[in-house]
Amino acid sequence: MAYTYSGHTHQKIKPLIIIETTILCIAGYVGLYLSSLNYPFDDFTTLQVHVTNVLIFVVTTQLAILSVGLYELRLRESISGVIRRLLVSVGLAYFLQDAVLLNLFTSLEVNPFFIPYTAIISVIGLTAFRYVIIDNEWFGFSRKDVLVIGAGERASIIERRMRRKADRRGINLVGFVPLPGDKKNSIVNETTIEIDVQKDLEKFVIENDVQEIIIACDERRNALPLEALFNFKIRGIEITDILDFIERETGQVAVNLIYPSWVIYSNGFNTNNHLRDSLDYLFNAFMGFVIFLITWPIMLFTALLIYLEDGRKTGASVFYKQERIGLDGRIFKIIKFRSMGPDAEKSGAQFAQKNDDRTTKVGKFIRKYRIDELPQLFNVFKGEMGFVGPRPERPQFVTQFIKDIPYYNQRHNVKPGLTGWAQLKYPYGSTSEDTIEKLKFDLYYIKHRSIMFDLLILLRTFEIILFGKGR
Repeated sequence: MAYTYSGHTHQKIKPLIIIETTILCIAGYVGLYLSSLNYPFDDFTTLQVHVTNVLIFVVTTQLAILSVGLYELRLRESISGVIRRLLVSVGLAYFLQDAVLLNLFTSLEVNPFFIPYTAIISVIGLTAFRYVIIDNEWFGFSRKDVLVIGAGERASIIERRMRRKADRRGINLVGFVPLPGDKKNSIVNETTIEIDVQKDLEKFVIENDVQEIIIACDERRNALPLEALFNFKIRGIEITDILDFIERETGQVAVNLIYPSWVIYSNGFNTNNHLRDSLDYLFNAFMGFVIFLITWPIMLFTALLIYLEDGRKTGASVFYKQERIGLDGRIFKIIKFRSMGPDAEKSGAQFAQKNDDRTTKVGKFIRKYRIDELPQLFNVFKGEMGFVGPRPERPQFVTQFIKDIPYYNQRHNVKPGLTGWAQLKYPYGSTSEDTIEKLKFDLYYIKHRSIMFDLLILLRTFEIILFGKGR
């Protein structure tokens, strides 16, 4: 599934957030009422405490729902998978409020029945709502009729990348209209609409209530029906370039389709958020300090396990340092827990493999749950990395990638990160083809980066760690 952080998507997610927030508020007040049967309110002050606890439960549950990916428009989960995520979300909110906040702020203490009642009612209410909408296009998820102008090689990318039903949630592809200059027989499984675009396109679009037109022809010069497109624009019909459509619907920039004018007229790959840039180090250093305070026992125990497994025999360090390319192409040394044997690269630099036989027993576990990444907090403190950004690659690979892959060097416009959009959407890759796919997501992140986008990525990373979906 590809979640896109764009205005279009944001507008479609709003109704879902509003409705589920309402369900949680109702659950909170029902839980408040049921718990008050045995513990009546003494005065208005007590009522205020209870109302505050309702709001805390609603906010923490919503953050937990976001963190486990339930606000992705194209969530590829069955209802059982959705229920599992809802249980985890409500369970996290329960733990945070009952075990953490109530102990830190004793003035918020409520009777022991409130949180259990509210949690149970929330799970039932949210599950029922998700069950109803999972296969329907309700509450702002109405399907938009989309027509693709072009049926050649460029247009076929839409067919290939949007094969699944989940990929098309919210849109209905009416068909592909061939134009002169399109590569023949490129569209295989979709409807092609043979019409005279100069004479009949406007009539077809109006009769079929098409709401968006995608320009995806192979040759634009003297082929596009400019007068019809102008009239569509006046009518309020969206006209979208295939690059922007792919970016919006898949959350990646299709580097193989980029042409110079798109780079010139788009917002490019450089950030203009000066406030974000100036606060970037402070934000990352503060987060790094908090995480270090929480995880230092885990780090200490991990170092001990690595030492006991093979460190004491070989004398190898429990840490692994390696040169990587950072911001503006500068080289730095990344620090990780060693997850492979000391002689893992005796034959030279190579990509890590999915089931790499060079990985130790401890290494397999710490890589799965990304514990091996924790020492990179020291790279964050040094200002070499942030929490969110493209993953830094090794100089040996980067040199070749820049030669072979268009726009690869744009990844170095921002600091590398411990996690990133590409890691969420394409978490594993060891070939040049995988590198191209990950670059598409990296460029999307660079183009759309913001504090809220970073927060979303951090919350989604929590889901990956929670469900053990690491490398």
